[in-house]
Amino acid sequence: MGSCLSAESMSPRPGSPCSPGFGVRKRKNSKNKRLAGSRNSSFDSRRDDPLHRVPGRMFLNGSSDVACIFTQQGKKGPNQDAMVVWESFGSRTDTVFCGVFDGHGPFGHMVAKRVRDNLPLKLSAYWEAKVPVEGSIKTVNNSANNNSEDAASFVSTEEEPRPEESTESELFQTLKEAFLKAFKVMDRELKFHGSVDCFCSGTTAVTLIKQGEYLVVGNVGDSRAVMGTRDGENGLVAVQLTVDLKPNLPAEEERIKKCRGRVFALRDEPDVCRVWLPNCDSPGLAMARAFGDFCLKDFGLISVPEVSFRRLTEQDEFIVLATDGVWDVLSNEEVVKIVASAPSRSSAARALVETAVRAWRHKYPTSKVDDCAAVCLYLNSNGSNAISTASSFSKLEDGDEIDDGSGPSGGLGRSSTVRTGKEIALDESEAEKLIKEEDTEHGTEYSALEGVARVNTLLNLPRFVPGK
Repeated sequence: MGSCLSAESMSPRPGSPCSPGFGVRKRKNSKNKRLAGSRNSSFDSRRDDPLHRVPGRMFLNGSSDVACIFTQQGKKGPNQDAMVVWESFGSRTDTVFCGVFDGHGPFGHMVAKRVRDNLPLKLSAYWEAKVPVEGSIKTVNNSANNNSEDAASFVSTEEEPRPEESTESELFQTLKEAFLKAFKVMDRELKFHGSVDCFCSGTTAVTLIKQGEYLVVGNVGDSRAVMGTRDGENGLVAVQLTVDLKPNLPAEEERIKKCRGRVFALRDEPDVCRVWLPNCDSPGLAMARAFGDFCLKDFGLISVPEVSFRRLTEQDEFIVLATDGVWDVLSNEEVVKIVASAPSRSSAARALVETAVRAWRHKYPTSKVDDCAAVCLYLNSNGSNAISTASSFSKLEDGDEIDDGSGPSGGLGRSSTVRTGKEIALDESEAEKLIKEEDTEHGTEYSALEGVARVNTLLNLPRFVPGK
């Protein structure tokens, strides 16, 4: 919520640093150009259409044997959240790709969908270029014949199996390089994609690849991945797998300031640090990394993912990927309890999102509910449809008290991007203008300049200079 704001008017002066057209060459409005654009758009649609029919790829509300996904539109305009689960990813057995994307800005919903559709393809291509599919394990069972191959699951069959530690290191370096390349090319593609103006729009991305017992996570922005696992006493606990990449993190703030960007919070939301242009009170982006938002890319905003590696154990039960609409109102611990107490695996993501929506209405009755999206990936393949829990968890009902995460949580608190002051009303005619565009399949990047990331965060703000 509140990804970006603007202290300027909705329509910056043409040619100013705050104008979406700044530094962008105008296109000739010729008939031939329009016809060519129409043909290209039609070609793109035909080219992308088979992607939605790929077996094992799920991007709408639903469930499979290993995962369930669910999203619900908020009250701020088009649903800018997107998600995907892709089983047998890259034609590799026992490999799953998961991702959740939270768009922001006028075209954030388009950006999120484009990244959802194209980033996995680029990631698979770079991975295959490094390690061909023929070199990966094709079958997964517990027979003795396969035990010797487990350590070499990402290594060419022509190579001898290496020690386990060396294999893990090589796996991490291979996939880390694939993540870095794929994210970089994805961001570059958004910059030069002609159908959508991504100057002031973008998206977060929290993604993972799981193959067998290995897990690699790549994260950009403030969406989050959390794992439910067992502790020494067989109690279910939450382990946060990613860091919310916000501007107030010391390393992120230092990088932004070195690039002449500004980082500060507004008086009416002192807990939400934002990124601003050097000489313009725009766009007020509440994250330090994202796809798109090219108005800020010269001032410290980057799309380089933070990549982490983990070897899963029998104690690890499931992983939850969700956008900040969930984390703004629920702590990590609450999310794990909700998923664990769901009546079935297929309904866990829906139960989580619906609980988050109720929490929004309970905690912020005057605010507009944010878009919420969640992916629940189950790590064990037992036949039970429900999660086996050592201790009973009561489901959070509509009127229940929900922990606000302000206590000692050890990283289990809310994401703190929700404004704590009074909601500032937006003229309904302006809101209608922002949401009237069709929810197409084209995408762009980072949110920002015009200062509209969410409908209820479009403000006329007083100019604020840090230190004054």
